[in-house]
Amino acid sequence: MFSLGKIVVLIIFTVLMSVNSQAQDSEALYNTRCATCHENPETNTHAPPRANMAAFTPNSVYAALTDGLMQIQATGLSDVEMRGLTAWLTGAEVSDLALEITENLCANNPPMRNPALNASWNGWGPDARNTRFATRGGIERADLPKLRLKWAYGLPGEGQARGQPVVVDGRVFVGNSAGALYSLDAESGCTYWSFLPRSGIRSAASVGPYQFEDGSDGYAVYFVDIKANAYAVNAQTGQVLWVRTVDDHPSVRGTGAVALHKGVLYVPMSGVGEESTSSNPDYACCTFRGSVTAFDAQSGDLIWKSYMVPEPRPRGTSSNGVLLYGPAGVGIWSAPTIDDDRGLIYVATGNAYADPAPETSDAVVAIKMSNGEIAWATQLTPGDAWIFGCDGENNPNCPEDVGPDFDFSASPILASTPSGREMLVIPQKSGFAYGLDPNKQGELVWQYRAGPGSPVGGVWGAAVGDGLAYVAVGGYIFTQGGGIHGIDIETGQRAWYTGPQDLLCAEGPGCSATQSAAVTAIPGAVFSGSADGGMRAYDADSGEVIWTFDANHTFTTVNGVPANGGSFDGSGPVVVDAMMYMLSGSAGFVGRPGNVLLAFELEE
Repeated sequence: MFSLGKIVVLIIFTVLMSVNSQAQDSEALYNTRCATCHENPETNTHAPPRANMAAFTPNSVYAALTDGLMQIQATGLSDVEMRGLTAWLTGAEVSDLALEITENLCANNPPMRNPALNASWNGWGPDARNTRFATRGGIERADLPKLRLKWAYGLPGEGQARGQPVVVDGRVFVGNSAGALYSLDAESGCTYWSFLPRSGIRSAASVGPYQFEDGSDGYAVYFVDIKANAYAVNAQTGQVLWVRTVDDHPSVRGTGAVALHKGVLYVPMSGVGEESTSSNPDYACCTFRGSVTAFDAQSGDLIWKSYMVPEPRPRGTSSNGVLLYGPAGVGIWSAPTIDDDRGLIYVATGNAYADPAPETSDAVVAIKMSNGEIAWATQLTPGDAWIFGCDGENNPNCPEDVGPDFDFSASPILASTPSGREMLVIPQKSGFAYGLDPNKQGELVWQYRAGPGSPVGGVWGAAVGDGLAYVAVGGYIFTQGGGIHGIDIETGQRAWYTGPQDLLCAEGPGCSATQSAAVTAIPGAVFSGSADGGMRAYDADSGEVIWTFDANHTFTTVNGVPANGGSFDGSGPVVVDAMMYMLSGSAGFVGRPGNVLLAFELEE
């Protein structure tokens, strides 16, 4: 007979053997499906090394396997296998997240006033031209010595905080890529409501007027989630008003912010999943097409849909006999820009995924607001057809000439020069910034070499103010990114340049000087965040560093969610009503994760 002690030992032994077996299975899965890329970061520059993934949250890795970048590599795996692989990579188990905030709820919820009549940062903008210049934000250069952190808000389950907040009528609306939208009091950070969409959010929302079923007037929050669902949500209560599927391609990705203008919601769409996995000879590369879709903001009815690529057609077979298609790709990663005078919206596009690369790839494209027709396209990098895993071997899935992968990830800025000439200004992953003439169908006026360029690490947004474009230097892996330029938008000539600063983070995975995050300008100063966890303000006329905030630590939050800062990437600071709001934390490919929204005020 077994004694009780022997039974306990046997149980413990069995559990240990089971855990060890699961770990061996997970390691085998990693070696079979993941190691080729993640163990060779020198040649596979778009894949983070395994050491970096240990810093990711388990839920973010699990999300990448289930409906993110790695979903094709995970095809056929059971949920148990994906959870086991996640735990093996991160050292922690996937957890059920409490996304709805229950601590420090606002005591009352006063009626919202018209956002157009009050100070706001509404959308990516803060205006329809996407200048990212807070002319009336209530903070100027002279105020920076008084800028102090007022409150911090933790985003549960977040690791790559990109859902840039918008602030209207004293309310903050901020998205969480783990799957939530929060409405907060801008002054105190208390929570009005939480809304849980079908998927996570990694872009800015827009707020606009809405007439409810009972005939009363109010306001709605409009946004798109990662899985390409567009929403209208009651801005007062968080109740859903309508939901529409924008695109049903398996690799679709909602990344760029929506643009709301005169009762029409414009929704851009990218498709990174196919770009990351389609060199596999068992995959029918490629069929995704980037697009902009226009919805009636009141009803959610489709008005038009404009694709950046013609319908893909058969173009041969893979080495395994799978039918291949093209052209494909040309996603839109950023918010559309509104040109009301010309009746156009401007979008910036990414690379093609399959031959032939159309003239709309790596381009600034003008689309007629009336019907979605393309008015013109100015291509800045021709022939950029690229997918991950094309390493020189004879693979029919791959483009004949593999391009440099120089997407546009920033929105075009419609700006006016000091002489009154209008100019479209935009930076690119290539390291160039451009000035285009909207009066001459996007004719190139000037180009400026801001950095060496890199296929990894998008440049998410420049800012324009007082005749200068402020362009930060992004890029990872191939280049030492970092630094910021002031560029005369009339001539394209350098006004000043400030190089990368000393690192604020400890050297190791994800610590970098690159400044891929969107830039924000205020009168007399410019904010630019870095992957080193530093947000810095630069003198707008000279480029001198005049203010620095180090986000590399944990924060006590007003909503009770544990939070820490990390790399700055994606979104930039939002300045309104003499306060500044910014997200910190971006694991991405090579950054450092974090999950905090920080609010600053001017200390008396």
